[in-house]
Amino acid sequence: MVATSATTSTSASISARSETEARAALMRAADVGDPIMGRLVMQYGASSAVEAIRARTLPPEFVAQEIKRAQEAHQDRPPNLTARLNAWHARLAAANPAADLENGERSGARLVTPGSPEWPTQLDQLGPGRPLGLWLHGTADLRFSCLKSVAIVGARAATSYGTHIAAEFGVGLGESGWTVVSGGAHGVDGAAHRGALAADAPTVVVLACGVDICYPASHEVLFAAVRDRGVVISECPPGVHPTRARFLIRNRLIAALSRGTVVVEAALRSGALNTAAHALSLNRHLAAVPGPVTSGMSAGCHKLLRDRKAVCVTSPEEMIDLVGVMGDDLAPPSRAPAVPRDKLNEPTRKVLDAIPTRGGAGPASIAVAAGLSLDVTLSALGGLAAAGYIERTTNGWRLRKQLASYPKAPDSAALEPPITPEPDASDDPPFPDDDFPHEPEQHGWH
Repeated sequence: MVATSATTSTSASISARSETEARAALMRAADVGDPIMGRLVMQYGASSAVEAIRARTLPPEFVAQEIKRAQEAHQDRPPNLTARLNAWHARLAAANPAADLENGERSGARLVTPGSPEWPTQLDQLGPGRPLGLWLHGTADLRFSCLKSVAIVGARAATSYGTHIAAEFGVGLGESGWTVVSGGAHGVDGAAHRGALAADAPTVVVLACGVDICYPASHEVLFAAVRDRGVVISECPPGVHPTRARFLIRNRLIAALSRGTVVVEAALRSGALNTAAHALSLNRHLAAVPGPVTSGMSAGCHKLLRDRKAVCVTSPEEMIDLVGVMGDDLAPPSRAPAVPRDKLNEPTRKVLDAIPTRGGAGPASIAVAAGLSLDVTLSALGGLAAAGYIERTTNGWRLRKQLASYPKAPDSAALEPPITPEPDASDDPPFPDDDFPHEPEQHGWH
């Protein structure tokens, strides 16, 4: 009985290792996010997909399904499955998944696949576009870190305003126990990661290259800090360098991993808006931070707000209010600054409004102007004079000069409402394409 159990356990371990190696091989064979490969693996499993590619023969029913899907979608140019299969076969022949796993483990990286304990199940919502696996390098547990996470994205060529706001959001979210997810690029991304690290909170960097490639190169120190307290992830195998297409495709992971995305700064043509579109397609919360109307770097944010695709947020607390648990993560309501005059009851405020700033007026004239009885007016005048709001002159009562415009005074100068025969009223206070350059590292990718 014990021997049988041990044999079963060993068999399961070998099977899991085989499935992991098969996925590692397919990550070399297919382009990231390839939906056809995704459907093939979902229907037949990674190991069977590898065997079919090596034999250069896709299951007939799968081919029929893909042709039917293309016809129903009215595609002008349906996918050439033969050419796709030949490309997969050539890449698979050059792949060495066992070496990838061994080299990854040696460098401190690990490969997680669907069904693994560290796999974030929210990625399953990507359907056929779900990654075949994720390479991780860092100390944080990816699944646990993404349970309460917010994606902060924005312009690579961010203004000082954008980097300041991104860092402020990173700090605020981190201090409140939320993980920051972003792409590790220059500008908004880097500022958000640094803000989270400053709050001693984990942060997730989603790369468009292998986890052993530091891109941009100037972020080597930043990525090292992230690996110490967070995790760097990628669906690209080790050694793979970034391309323009991979940046756009990886944006779906940033949106899918988090509960919501906030766009801090974005031009009208920006990779951040691509991430925003993925967030909307996945029914995630989308927010945008407004900026100066004269700034082209905020034009994309303003368009999201104008089109009612995003919610306006101006603080980390408001973002947590949007993505958090109803009733537990509410942001404090915004209130206008309180001034001592707000503490006056309604009759006293009416008397104060009826007192002239120049010359003077008698109690009877003030009572008529305020629409109050003379007794109530006299009581209010005494209280206002004691509190320093008004002063008596030879011509009657007038406002003290320094209070003519009702500046804010210390709370100690506030008048306690006098007792009057009339009921008090309410005490409420008054009422770009440059993110995608054509050259890599020299110009900086987003």
